[in-house]
Amino acid sequence: MTIELKTVDIKPLRQTYAHVARHIGGDKTASRYQEGMMGAQPETNFHYRPTWDPAHQIFDASRTAIRMESWYVLKDPRQFYYASWTMARARQQDTMEANFEFVESRNMIDRMPAEVAKHALDVLVPLRHAAWGANMNNAQICALGYGTAFTAPAMFHAMDNLGIAQYLTRLALAVAGPDVLEAGRQDWLAHPAWQPLRQYVEDTFVVNDPVELFVAQNLALDGLLYPLVYERFVDEHVALGGGSAIAMLTAFMSEWHDESNRWVNAVVTTMSGESADNTALLVQWTRHWAERAAAALQPVAALAFPTNAACVLDAVREQFHTRISKLGVEL
Repeated sequence: MTIELKTVDIKPLRQTYAHVARHIGGDKTASRYQEGMMGAQPETNFHYRPTWDPAHQIFDASRTAIRMESWYVLKDPRQFYYASWTMARARQQDTMEANFEFVESRNMIDRMPAEVAKHALDVLVPLRHAAWGANMNNAQICALGYGTAFTAPAMFHAMDNLGIAQYLTRLALAVAGPDVLEAGRQDWLAHPAWQPLRQYVEDTFVVNDPVELFVAQNLALDGLLYPLVYERFVDEHVALGGGSAIAMLTAFMSEWHDESNRWVNAVVTTMSGESADNTALLVQWTRHWAERAAAALQPVAALAFPTNAACVLDAVREQFHTRISKLGVEL
């Protein structure tokens, strides 16, 4: 018996789904990211308006003053959909687990100067609550925003901030034990250095426009807080003072901020490029919230840098202004 093998070329009737094709310019082969994001926003067949907001549909682009011809132009340059995001975070989790194991196995925490460890905890532990606020705000952006290309990365961002809060908790437990968590909570609630930042976070909880909230949290506050705390304080001040263990246990934060900036920058640039009205709104919101964030971080900077807080914060603000000037939002 002989077996004859043939190659059969089966041509698909269509290259992708119809709702995806409408957003990528025709029946083309779509990437996994495009199939996971494009056209996924529910648009029709809503049975009722939300009782808590009858002026809007359940999913309603008019909840923001920003106007976009298509919300699917807000593409994530990281190409994150659920699978790619979870795989990226899993790799980073493996790295952080290795960092914790390395620090603990070599007793690096015990070899840290006591004053350096205390200083680091005084600054870092209350930031668990700021990260929780960022988690809440990005969940709200996802809830009130429009277009999966905008709302899905916001939910990824929310869960990333929850992870950051958990890393700070784990760091505190590794360095000093559970009592320091309660001390950090009391500092967040009552210490004068943290009240302006706490007020900023709580004020953002009642911002109704999802894009303004995006600017207030992800552009303005994170754009100043992460360079101040994790680049200047941890990597330059604490690590050089003998706290390299702290730098290893917070490595995810700096890496995450650099990566997530790509998404934040892309969103702002695209929205600003859509119209002059969008640009004017983004300039207004960025100016307002960046000024408030800088003021809220002044006492935190003084806590982190007792001798040169103003100089360090000015450098961070200059870095931030250089960044946003490239996004079409010139202050």
